[in-house]
Amino acid sequence: MKNKSNLQQLINGENVTGHSETIFDIYNPATGQVIRQMQGASVGDINAAVSVAKVAFNHWSQVTPSKRAQIMFNYRELVIKNSDELARMVSEEHGKTLADATGEVMRGVEVIEFCTAINSHLKSDFTANVSEGIDSYNLRQPLGVCAGITPFNFPAMVPMWMYPIAIACGNTFVLKLSEKDPSCGLRLTELMMEAGLPKGVLNTVVGDKEAVDAILHHPDISAISFVGSTAVGEYIYHEGCKNNKRVQALCGAKNHMIVMPDASMDQACDAIIGAAYGSAGERCMAVAVVVVIGDETADRLIKQLKPMVKGLHIGKYDEEGVEMGPVISQQSQDKILSYIEQGEQQGAELAIDGRSETQRAGYFVGGCIFDKVTPDMSIYTDEIFGPVLSIVRVDRYEEALELINEHEYGNGATVFTRDGDTARHFCMNVQVGMAGVNVPIPVPVAMHSFGGWKRSLFGTTSIHGMEGVRFYTRLKTVTTRWPSGIRAGAQFHFKRGQDV
Repeated sequence: MKNKSNLQQLINGENVTGHSETIFDIYNPATGQVIRQMQGASVGDINAAVSVAKVAFNHWSQVTPSKRAQIMFNYRELVIKNSDELARMVSEEHGKTLADATGEVMRGVEVIEFCTAINSHLKSDFTANVSEGIDSYNLRQPLGVCAGITPFNFPAMVPMWMYPIAIACGNTFVLKLSEKDPSCGLRLTELMMEAGLPKGVLNTVVGDKEAVDAILHHPDISAISFVGSTAVGEYIYHEGCKNNKRVQALCGAKNHMIVMPDASMDQACDAIIGAAYGSAGERCMAVAVVVVIGDETADRLIKQLKPMVKGLHIGKYDEEGVEMGPVISQQSQDKILSYIEQGEQQGAELAIDGRSETQRAGYFVGGCIFDKVTPDMSIYTDEIFGPVLSIVRVDRYEEALELINEHEYGNGATVFTRDGDTARHFCMNVQVGMAGVNVPIPVPVAMHSFGGWKRSLFGTTSIHGMEGVRFYTRLKTVTTRWPSGIRAGAQFHFKRGQDV
């Protein structure tokens, strides 16, 4: 079935065809069939988008925060009203279940809601009489034209992590969507304009490295937000900084969950099912490693987890009761299968083998569990980005914490325990950007900020929340002195016959 959307590239409020020589085939991962084709954005298209955004900034940066907030209120209502359509677009092109896709859209709505309070977020500090008759205060002012480069795995939520905050702060924006599943992001842009956003403030293109490099090297782009793989993120960070741009790049992960002997096994297993296999594991916050304290605890966990993984209902997003869909592409499926083979070859015990699901049409991989994984194995060190869970057995909590802290990634980690002292020690000492206790995935809500440590984040600023406001604005400090009218001999009366 062909995708009915006819949106291509939205530049200056107009739907235009890209001018790149590359034509993208967009697949339904549940069938492996092409449902749409798009011509990618060229360097000329990026230049056109930046040009209109630069012109629009002159007006938009002067619009009051209250007016910007009103547009965000309108946008929130439109996204909620059209959430079913948006979720279906995500599911058709990404493969995740409708429940996952709907949840993704609503997490994006949380960021829009944060932006409706932009008046409060931009409030500044004021100090009277820093010296006699002298006052000082701070301003946060917009940067200019900003850009966002987003991944395939959250085609609705991640774009909404970026442009609503940038635009609410007074910037204009060029959004580069993934060529694998762009329809939802384009539709969200269309809704933004319907909410009252002036033409040129948000321009959305679909492209590959040609478009990315044009963004990185364009002199009129002031800041770039990126979410994606570590290799690409590191490239974007260094190239962007070299070209005098502010860059935040949120990258890869290998998220750990510690299961203590005193943990609720029911709670831990339920959490693992959602965190490891939700969205087929294609999440930078997916739990990929469970570190279990003690063999007895590990045996209990695996015994309880096995039937739950075997019982996962795998299928197309619109099937009744489906719990896990396909991965995004043939390339992703092949990569995941190669890691499963490596795990077997390196000596891990494949407790659940989901490879039988690859026999059906589409890009399916069933849930897999590797037991007795060691830190030298590639299934432990690398981000697989699929429904493959590694279980590592250790004797003591301190060993588990050390494993997490020594890993090159530092995105998120969580601990399951009933002991408050262990939980507090974990939160204070784990070397990750997002920590959790008895929660499957420690993703912060929109008023807080999202971001990892180590090679999970390049740059110093996390995304959305107040960190997002700081990223998309620059600080100005103003110092003022006004002479007293009396001491200056000023006249405050009018001469007779003088017009007021």
